[in-house]
Amino acid sequence: MRQPHGADRRGRSRSGRAGRRLAVALALLAAGGVAVAIAVDAAGVAPRQLAPYIEKRTSGHNAAIVAAGKYTAGTLQRLDRGTPQAPDRLELSGLALGAQARAAGEGSRPGTVVASAEALRAALARARQGEVITIAPGTYRFSGSAGLNADRPGAPGAPIVVRAARPGSVRLEFDMVGGFRVSAPHWHFENLDIRGACRSDSDCEHAFHVFGAASHFVARNNTISDFNAHFKINALQGRFPDAGLIESNTLDASRPRQTANPVTPIDLVAASGWTVRANVISDFIKEGGNGVSYGAFAKGGGSGNIFERNLVWCERRLRGEPGQRVGLSFGGGGTGKELCRDGRCITEQDGGIMRANLVVGCSDAGIYLNSAANTRVEDNTLIDTTGIDVRFPTSSARLDGNLVDGPIRSRDGGLVREGDNRTSAVWQAFAGQHPVRSLFVAPGAGDFRWSGDAPLRAAPGDGAGVDLCGGRRLQHPAYGAFDSFAGCLTRVQAAAR
Repeated sequence: MRQPHGADRRGRSRSGRAGRRLAVALALLAAGGVAVAIAVDAAGVAPRQLAPYIEKRTSGHNAAIVAAGKYTAGTLQRLDRGTPQAPDRLELSGLALGAQARAAGEGSRPGTVVASAEALRAALARARQGEVITIAPGTYRFSGSAGLNADRPGAPGAPIVVRAARPGSVRLEFDMVGGFRVSAPHWHFENLDIRGACRSDSDCEHAFHVFGAASHFVARNNTISDFNAHFKINALQGRFPDAGLIESNTLDASRPRQTANPVTPIDLVAASGWTVRANVISDFIKEGGNGVSYGAFAKGGGSGNIFERNLVWCERRLRGEPGQRVGLSFGGGGTGKELCRDGRCITEQDGGIMRANLVVGCSDAGIYLNSAANTRVEDNTLIDTTGIDVRFPTSSARLDGNLVDGPIRSRDGGLVREGDNRTSAVWQAFAGQHPVRSLFVAPGAGDFRWSGDAPLRAAPGDGAGVDLCGGRRLQHPAYGAFDSFAGCLTRVQAAAR
C-alpha cells in the first residue's frame, strides 16, 4: 500500500516531529545569525513544506490568526520558490526530448493498415510475430469496460508493432479505465497521441497496463495525456514484465487529477531491468486523497532499473496547487508485501541508476529514495525542489556530479556516500537565497542557459558520458545534467532565444 512521501512505513507522519523541531528553530529566530541557520538545517524542512503546515495549524481560529497564518505561509513560499514568473518560454516541440516529429523506424516493414476502432481491436486479437499494425490517420474513440488486449506474443527480433506512420496523425481517445492491456512479450507502440476522455478522472487509470508476461515492452515517441498512471507496470501470478523501455514520450495532464487513486505517470512495481529515457513528464497533480504524486517511480522489490535523461517538471503549466509532488523515486511510498517481487520487500529497489535527469518545480523532493539499496545518483540537475532524500537504513546511495538547488539529506538512517556534488543549504531558502538556481538565466520560465560561467567540476571526466539530450560531456564537465542546454534545443527553438 502506498504511503505518502511524508509518512514512514509505519504510517506515522513526519509533520508532528518536524513541527516540534521547527517550533524550536522558529523560537530561535529572535536570536538571529548562526544559531538560526544551524537550527533550520537540523530541522531539515524547507519553507515550502513548512508553509502548508502553518496555514493548516492557524486555520479555524479568529480572523487575525488566520490572516497571520496565510501571510506567513505566503512569505515562506515566496522566499523558497520566488514570485511566479512569466509563462513558460520553453516550448516542448523545440526540445530534443519527449515525443518528436519524426517518423517511426518500423515504417519499411510490411504490415496491416487499420482505419476503424473495430479493425484495430481485430488486428490486435490476431497479431503475429513481426507484424506491423499501422493505424490510418484520424481520431478513434474507445469506451466501455474492455480494454485493447495485446495478449499474443511477439519474439526477439520480431516484435508486434502498433504505430502511426506519422507522429500526430493518429489520436486515440480512451473513455475507459485501461487502454492497451499488454500481457505478452515483445510489443512495441510508436508515434501515437493518446488522450484520456473520461468524465470522472478515477475512470481513466492507464493508457498502458503492462503486466505479467509482458517482457520487452517498448513505448517510443508517444504523446499521452490525462491519465492517473499513463504507464502501469506490475507482476501477475508470479510472472514479471521485465526489460521494458519507455523512451522519448511526452506525458502530462491538462488539469489536476480529481481522484484519490495513485497519480504517477510511470508507475512501475515489481519489475526489473527497465529503462526510462529521454521523456518529458509534467503536471502530475493529485487533488484528491492524500495529495501525493510522483513523476515516475520503481518499487516493489525490482532491480536494475534506470531513469536517465528525462525532463521532469512537476508544475509546469499547472502551478500553485496544494499537495506534494515528487520528481523521481526508487521506492515511492512503499509497497505491500503481497505485491513485492520476493513477497517480502526487504528493499523496494536494488541496483538502480538515476543519471542526467533535469527535475524542476516540485513542491517536495526532486529525487526520493525509499528503501533503495545500491543506488547510483549521478549528474542530475534539480531546480526548485526540496533536494534529494535518501531514507531508511535499507537505502544506500552513491551521489556524484549532481547540481542540486537544495540539500542532499539522509533521513531515518539512510546511507549517503557523497562524491563531488554542488548543493545549497535549507537555511538559504529561508533567507530567500538560491545560489544554485541563480546559476541559470530564468529556470522557472524554462530558460536554462548559464547566467555566467558554467560551474565546471574540478576533476576531469573521461569524456565518454552522455548528457540530458544525448551529447557527449566535456573533458571537464559541468555539475548536473548538461554542459550547455543549447544541445537540448532544435535550431528553431534556439533561434527564438
